[in-house]
Amino acid sequence: MGSEFIGYLILLTIIYVMVTVGKLEGRIKGLQHSIQQISKQVGVSTEVIDNEVRDLLEEGKDVAAVKRVRETLGLTLVEAKKYVDQLK
Repeated sequence: MGSEFIGYLILLTIIYVMVTVGKLEGRIKGLQHSIQQISKQVGVSTEVIDNEVRDLLEEGKDVAAVKRVRETLGLTLVEAKKYVDQLK
């Protein structure tokens, strides 16, 4: 009975993590859309930061790339990591 409980607990944890990741992905897409809309209104292109981040990635400086995205776009660590991963 104890092992069944642990199995259910693991299953519930996995489901919770999957739901949370799905929500975060949706939030990131929404934030990217917002960033694009704001950059259009202000007349600033996100291509500049994207190019800087790509340069850092080519140099193997993944952590610096995530830090740059966080500083520039004001994203959380998870959001910035996803943003950088999409540029790879």
